Amino acid sequence: MWKRDEAVRPPSGQPAAQPPQPAPAGPASRPESSQRLERDIVNIGKSVVIKGELNGSEDLTIEGQVEGTIQLRDNVLTIGPNGKIKAQIFAKSVIILGEVTGNVTASEKVDIRDNGSVDGDIISPRVAIAEGAHFRGSVDMQRKGAPAQPKAAAAAAHAPSPATAGAAAARG
Repeated sequence: MWKRDEAVRPPSGQPAAQPPQPAPAGPASRPESSQRLERDIVNIGKSVVIKGELNGSEDLTIEGQVEGTIQLRDNVLTIGPNGKIKAQIFAKSVIILGEVTGNVTASEKVDIRDNGSVDGDIISPRVAIAEGAHFRGSVDMQRKGAPAQPKAAAAAAHAPSPATAGAAAARG
C-alpha cells in the first residue's frame, strides 16, 4: 500500500534536499533598514504638562498639556483628543483632535478633525475643518511661492492701456 509520507522521503542514506532559500532582494528586505525608513514618532502622554519651548525634528503626538511655543517645522504635529495646548505652533502639518488656543502656522496643512477645537489664527496653504469641529479666528491660505500682488501692479491691470489713453486724448 502506498503512503504519501514514504513517497516524499528520500531513500535511506541520502540527506533530504533543502528547498533553495531566496536571496534578499535588496536593502529594503532587511528588517533594520525598513525600520530606518519609518519616521520616528514621539508621544507625550496625557499626564504630562510642559511649559516653555518645545522643539524637535520628529513627528509628535501630544495627549497632555503644553503652554508656550511648539516648533516642529519639518514634521507632523498631532494634538490628540486629550491634548490641551496654549501655544504658538509651527509645523509642517498639524492634525488637531483636542484643544488649541493660539496661532497655528503650517507649511503644508492644518486639519481640524471632528471634536477638535482651535481658538486662534491659522496660516497654511491647505486647511481642513471637519463637521463638528470648533474654530474661531482667521485663516490665511496664501501659498509661500505666490507673493501678494503689489497694489501698483493691481492698479495698472485695471488702468486703460497707453493705446486707448492716447486715443481718448486725441478725441478730447
